[in-house]
Amino acid sequence: MDSYIAQTGDTLRSIAYSLRLDIHKLLSLNPHIQNPDTYIAGQKVIFKRMIPIPIAAPQPPETDLKQWIPLTSLEQMSQTEYDVLIIGAGAGGPAVLWRLCEQWGLNGKRIGIVERGDLLIPTHSMNIPTLNASRKRDFYKNISHPLGKSQPDYPGASQVFALGGKTLFWSTASPRMHPVDMKEWPISYEELTPYYNTAERVMNISKGYTQDSTITTVMLEILRRSGFPEVTELPTAIDLSATKFGQVHSNALFSSIAFLGSALNQRPFDLAVNARAVQILSANGSATGVRVMSPDKKSYFIKAKTIVVSASTWETPRLLLYSGIPGKAIGHYLMNHSKIVATVKIDRSYFPDVLGTLFIWKPRTVGDPYQMIIYGPDLEKYLWYPVFENKQILKEFDIGIETLGVVEPQFENYISLTPNRLDTYGVPEIQIHFSYSEKDKTIIGQMLYATNKMISSLQASIAVKNHQPELSLFVPGEDYHEMGSCRMGNDPSTSATNSYGRIHGMSNLYVADNSVIPYSGAANPTLTTVALAIRTADHIIHQLK
Repeated sequence: MDSYIAQTGDTLRSIAYSLRLDIHKLLSLNPHIQNPDTYIAGQKVIFKRMIPIPIAAPQPPETDLKQWIPLTSLEQMSQTEYDVLIIGAGAGGPAVLWRLCEQWGLNGKRIGIVERGDLLIPTHSMNIPTLNASRKRDFYKNISHPLGKSQPDYPGASQVFALGGKTLFWSTASPRMHPVDMKEWPISYEELTPYYNTAERVMNISKGYTQDSTITTVMLEILRRSGFPEVTELPTAIDLSATKFGQVHSNALFSSIAFLGSALNQRPFDLAVNARAVQILSANGSATGVRVMSPDKKSYFIKAKTIVVSASTWETPRLLLYSGIPGKAIGHYLMNHSKIVATVKIDRSYFPDVLGTLFIWKPRTVGDPYQMIIYGPDLEKYLWYPVFENKQILKEFDIGIETLGVVEPQFENYISLTPNRLDTYGVPEIQIHFSYSEKDKTIIGQMLYATNKMISSLQASIAVKNHQPELSLFVPGEDYHEMGSCRMGNDPSTSATNSYGRIHGMSNLYVADNSVIPYSGAANPTLTTVALAIRTADHIIHQLK
């Protein structure tokens, strides 16, 4: 207990106020003072001092994070020797990163990843409320680089330089490769199956996106009765989970940003954007590191024990060729699906008020070297749309039919460097040499027949725009499914990598993107690329034990 001798003018109440005490407790401790407002000069007052409450200081940030993902400078990365350095952050590179982080945990190994592009958006474009389908299309066209502008053999090609690459804009269509298309692969379908399973789990792939959608249900019934018994809902990479126990699932459509986020929560890694890999340095059959340039054209050398190139079907062979990496097949055997697209009109009166969305898949079969995707209504506009976007009630609506065909690998379809045409980093531009074989043209004829048969089955009419029917063969590259320019195989004379994506003749240099796919098949390639990348990561983990 403490005490205080009251001064002139003091009352018990004034003492309570000045000492920040509770008046009621003060009265109970001093029963000789009956009135708290009586002057008590000279009297002894007993009190119990309260423990002072500290004032919390503002908490400073623990890191220098100023953007939505931690970044490392090239200067810092040049001072580190990495166990694994990944080049490119489209689909394959982040898949390798995620698997390494998941399996290694906090084991002390150093992982780095460099991306030529900048931070663009932190999720798939259609997860962003301000982007509907038409704005997303314009956004993509305006930020992408039209590679096909200078490629008469491949006029439809484009590139996206950004963290996440084209996975920020892809359709999320995720079918597996048909086993018949893997007969000439260096690995079997059964061998890839566990990696397909893993990829489908982490990418949230299912057929549930159009579940209970009236238009999909009705059209499946029509098509199954009309000579297309194998049609089904299309597997898509969309997280359909509802928010539960405070776990928010707002990142619905998958992009490789999800791989980066999951990896980041497993363990730290170094990431640099605006980091152009211009040359892989090697000696005695082993890669020693990568020369990387910043936008101001300053060069940095990043050392690594293992390097994984995931820069794209265009940029990976470009980097390997410019670096002088040996391999007769590097840049050759370029493939891309042949693609027939039709827009057809459907009578609205055959359907109830609530249509839902349409995403139907006719898979490739042993007898049919193509797959078909039917989507809509009103093409992409209602395939994905924000909850606050109004849907018009139309007398008829458009749907799209896409038929993707197998294209055989040909050595004559290839990418070469043009030493007389350099980019701003001093790296030669590429030239694409591509044409369809006679076998490819035969398959295109089969695709056209199947497309017309499907239109007839749906009792639809081909839409007309500017007096031209909207049924056409897309120009090469328009569907962005380029593959094969660093194909895997057992023979170094006809393949760039072995079955694990390691460059022939190099002990520690790997490829993990669409370019390793040795035969195109008919399926969209992203799921297969991710499955192969996870398999490559597991092999690297085994090698670096």
